Amino acid sequence: MSDTYQHYVDGEWIEGAGDETFESDNPANGETLGTFHRGTPADVERAVAGADEAEAEWRAMSRIDRAEFLWDVYHELRDRHEELGEVVTKECGKEISEGKADVTEAWHMVEWAAGDARHPKGDIVPSEIPEKDAYMRRKPRGVAGCITPWNFPVAIPFWHMAVTLVEGNTVVWKPAEQTPWCGQIIAEMMVDAGIPDGVFNMVQGFGDAGAAIVEDDRVDTVLFTGSAEVGHEIAQKCAEDPGKRAACEMGGKNGVVITEKADLDIAVHAAVMSSFKTTGQRCVSSERLIVHTDVYDEFKERFIDVAEDVAVGDPLDEDTFMGPLIEEQHVEKVTKYNELARTEGVNVLVDRTELDDDEIPEGHEEGHWVGPFVYEADPDADLRCTQEEVFGPHVALLEYEGDIERAVELHNDTNYGLAGAVISEDYRQINYYRDNAEVGLAYGNLPCIGAEVQLPFGGVKKSGNGYPSAREVIEAVTERTAWTLNNDKDITMAQGLSADIKTRDE
Repeated sequence: MSDTYQHYVDGEWIEGAGDETFESDNPANGETLGTFHRGTPADVERAVAGADEAEAEWRAMSRIDRAEFLWDVYHELRDRHEELGEVVTKECGKEISEGKADVTEAWHMVEWAAGDARHPKGDIVPSEIPEKDAYMRRKPRGVAGCITPWNFPVAIPFWHMAVTLVEGNTVVWKPAEQTPWCGQIIAEMMVDAGIPDGVFNMVQGFGDAGAAIVEDDRVDTVLFTGSAEVGHEIAQKCAEDPGKRAACEMGGKNGVVITEKADLDIAVHAAVMSSFKTTGQRCVSSERLIVHTDVYDEFKERFIDVAEDVAVGDPLDEDTFMGPLIEEQHVEKVTKYNELARTEGVNVLVDRTELDDDEIPEGHEEGHWVGPFVYEADPDADLRCTQEEVFGPHVALLEYEGDIERAVELHNDTNYGLAGAVISEDYRQINYYRDNAEVGLAYGNLPCIGAEVQLPFGGVKKSGNGYPSAREVIEAVTERTAWTLNNDKDITMAQGLSADIKTRDE
């Protein structure tokens, strides 16, 4: 292995066709973590060719045999939990408990996918005709292109790839350019597990490499987790090809409804977790807190107290709650949205956009630091700051009067529909929210956070057009065949359709 990390294509570590390299930097202190070859469309073409060539042999194996490769990965993820959790924290900046949880979620996903290989599959469907057997069968679609984000650099790749591989597809994967070190380690795990040449391929790089995956005619399915803008482009491109399928999980402008029946201890705790965990850089992070007027003043006071004092610092320090943003460009984006909110006339309650020098840990001056920004706004005003995803610790308090119907109306007043939560001690309010909130992920008396691997993860409206994870990813990477077998010597048709052959002589 050279000092510059390589791509893994068709069973080989290669430098690729291009001359460019890029670096992975620690967002907390600017330290260079590694140098990587930048993939080109030519590298993607080679990877897809390898995946296409390997697909028939991989498909011919039993699901149980395919899953055996993943059990080795499962054990390595568990054995290296502490080490890899620290790698995640160093490369993407989320605090250490989240870094470790990222790895735990990855092995949970691999465990689920590999264990699912031995579960019953297909559906027996009763036929109208007693002499017929009817049932559903699944078969793999072929080559899957996986494009994953930086904020869950170990967990989400396995959301995409574990089920995909067990179901008999081959994979071409592009990790996020911000977290290539995590991608490198995952690729090494696949190699260590002995996965056959061409079945798993990794090309490091930027958007041009991702676009090459999407555009290749041999890629049958594209699984994407990331921004709405990129996801919509991918979905549109795949829609133009009748043979290609896309499952895209994208961003959100997620809300937490806090009703007049809320337990405020739970409400404040859940809101702080929803808004500031991962420095607001989760696709399910909440940027809108919709609070009933009867509890608004007390909630606001308590939430502000925490926001003003929440611990921002070295993500490797166990006393840290919020680490840095991922990169300088993202600091600029969040800062611009904070400035936009002021321009739009909101009432700013907390502004820690620029942290005081004494808040920045020693030796971390080159980190991408930003603290909470909290404001209150008119819930009926047409404001960009309350409608557009910021993906940072940028939070609006929206006071409402009336019943749960009014709260859910405000909650749904966004183009996004990924996640949301309701805090209430009234089960009728919770059930109304459950039945009427326009979201793919919903939580009751919990933070707007969570992704247990056995549940589907995806949204509605602008937030997604599929579920590239867990059980539901099976739908994206397989085709279903309705199979009917006649066990009789005669042909009898359903719906009373005549099977008699009539000729002119009769």
